[in-house]
Amino acid sequence: MTKFARKPVHKPVLPLAVLAAALLSACSMAPTYQRPAAPVAAAFPADTAGAAARTSVPLPLAAGAREAVDTGWRDYFADPRLQQLIAAALENNRDLRTAALRIEEARAQYDIQSADRLPNLNANAAVTKAKTPAFLSPSGQTSIGKRYDAGLAISAFELDFFGRVKSLNDAALAAYLATSEARQAAQISLVAQVAQAYYTERAYAEQYALAQQTYDARARTYKLTQQRAEVGASSRLDLRSSETLMETARAAALTLARQRAQADNALTLLVGQPASGANAGAAGAMPSDRQIDDLSALPAGLPSDLLARRPDLRAAEQRLISANANIGAARAAFFPRISLTAALGSSSPSLNGLFDGGSGSWSFAPQLTLPIFDAGRNRANLGLAEVRKNIAVADYEKAIQTAFREVADALAARDYLGEQVAAQRAVQEAQADRLKLLQLRQDNGVASSLDVLDAQRELFSAQQALVQARLLRTTSAIDLYRALGGGIK
Repeated sequence: MTKFARKPVHKPVLPLAVLAAALLSACSMAPTYQRPAAPVAAAFPADTAGAAARTSVPLPLAAGAREAVDTGWRDYFADPRLQQLIAAALENNRDLRTAALRIEEARAQYDIQSADRLPNLNANAAVTKAKTPAFLSPSGQTSIGKRYDAGLAISAFELDFFGRVKSLNDAALAAYLATSEARQAAQISLVAQVAQAYYTERAYAEQYALAQQTYDARARTYKLTQQRAEVGASSRLDLRSSETLMETARAAALTLARQRAQADNALTLLVGQPASGANAGAAGAMPSDRQIDDLSALPAGLPSDLLARRPDLRAAEQRLISANANIGAARAAFFPRISLTAALGSSSPSLNGLFDGGSGSWSFAPQLTLPIFDAGRNRANLGLAEVRKNIAVADYEKAIQTAFREVADALAARDYLGEQVAAQRAVQEAQADRLKLLQLRQDNGVASSLDVLDAQRELFSAQQALVQARLLRTTSAIDLYRALGGGIK
């Protein structure tokens, strides 16, 4: 009997096949991304941006001046109590925590998607037992067969010839980057909100103190008028007018006390912990005019600078990039999808012979799937991806327009609120001087008490309006810092 030599079995080299597949998956059918043109003017309004707007050239930085994006909030807000509140908010604010967790969520989704670009290699071991009836057995006897298998396998790895997986990976990466930028935008917004809430509470506190002082003074005046009325030196009309002013001041003080408590509650929500704790006694006052001037001295630059400065605009652009990449995945769905399933291992009818010589086994099963009829599913998916990209373009352009308006509004406030505060201070000083003159005239019997009471009412209104104007100017400086993409450190 002639014995034939056993031919050697050549095993496929799976790593080389995987490497070749990876090299072939470098193309993408996504449209070439082009940043949309900014749908805003080339410069900010001339009345608010000064020379920078008129010449379309950014104002030169003064000595020592810095861009908003390079100015950390600790450098911008000098109030020690406010710095403590901002630091606590950055640590405890729940919205910011959610934004940070959104980053982790997007990162995990990106990791999941990027894993599809590499084959999944699994180790497996299996045992199979089967009973064959006698009438089906070649030996005519019932038999029980056993088979043991062990090896490594690659299951349904897609060879990304048309860039479907790559496009999905690019979309997931852009979504992750957008989420990261969104967190930075949320942090800048939180810093601004805490500063605004803090100075609002301080303004209410200052107005309340003025109202309480006014009430105390009017209460003393009312008591004197009441004593004069009892002896016939003052009329009942004078008494009622004095009482009206006293109760008006009392009502104003109560209203401001309520508003201050509500402002403190809003600040507590932003900070994430009680804002009026042990350090409440260290709370500062409203910033002075000089301090507000320093806050508002940030250079505006040009609208195009906002694209690099503001993280919310960068996030909107990343969402647009993600939508653009999804079009590539939708286009690739029209083309054949090639997947690879392969295994390399050992098989034996007995467990102790599983790894003996000659027990090696392998399988190689490429698969080609060509879409022929899908009832318009792929075309609808492509249309959906294109519509979503158009929506992302519109959202990106709207974000630019909103940013342009926010900066322009803040610049307008910077230009006009300073003059408004100066005018309101002049009104207060004039009312205070008017009251002194009328009191002198009343002492000399020239002016009536009603004129003095009217001057007191006008002075109180002027004092309250001045505090409100200073708060508006402080808030506008905070808005300018946020609108220009202020620093987050």
